[in-house]
Amino acid sequence: MSDQAKDERTPNEAEAAEANAERTEGSIDGDYEALVRLLKENEELKDRALRVAAEMENLRRRTARDVHDARTYAVANFARDMLSVSDNLRRALDAIPAEAKASGDAGFKALIEGVDLTERAMLSALERHGVKKLAPEGEKFDPNFHQAMFEVPNPDVPANTVVQVVQPGYSIGERVLRPAMVGVAKGGPKIAADAPVEPGPVNEQAEKDA
Repeated sequence: MSDQAKDERTPNEAEAAEANAERTEGSIDGDYEALVRLLKENEELKDRALRVAAEMENLRRRTARDVHDARTYAVANFARDMLSVSDNLRRALDAIPAEAKASGDAGFKALIEGVDLTERAMLSALERHGVKKLAPEGEKFDPNFHQAMFEVPNPDVPANTVVQVVQPGYSIGERVLRPAMVGVAKGGPKIAADAPVEPGPVNEQAEKDA
C-alpha cells in the first residue's frame, strides 16, 4: 500500500489495521508458547513411559528370579532333614564290625544290604532334586563350603588343602545345606592364589555333633 493510500485511510480504518496487526503478532506468540508447552509435555510423557518400561522389566526379572529360586530351593528344608536320616543310616553301617559282616549269616547280610540300598536311594533322590554331595578331600579349603575342624601338620602338602573329610557336606543350587567338616593341612607351601584363604577357628560344637 502506498503512502498516499495510507494517508487516505480514515482513523477507524487505521486503528482496525493496527489491531489486526497486534492480534496477528499475539497469535504467533501464543502458537509458539503452545508449541513449547506441547514439546515439554511430550518429553515428560516419553520420560514417564521409559521409566514405566524400565520398572516393568525390573519386575519381570525379579519375578523370574524368584520363580527360579522357588523351584530350586523349595525342597531345601526337607532335604536338610533327610540328610540327618542319611547320616544315621551311614552310622549304622559303619558301626557294624567287619567280622560280623563276614560272618556269613544270610539274614544279617541281607539287612546290611537293605540299609545300604536305602541310603544310596535316598542320596540319589536328593541328587535328582539338585542336592549335591561335598567330599572335598584334596581340594583347596573354601570357607563358603567347608568347615575346618582341625589342622594336620604336613610339610609335603600345600597349606589349606583339605586332607580329611570328617563329615561330607551338601549343597543345593548355589547354597550350602551343610558345610563339609574337614581337616586341613598346615605347614606346607602356600597354594598359589590371589588371596590365600585361611580356615576359620575350629568349631568345637560342630566337632561334638560329628
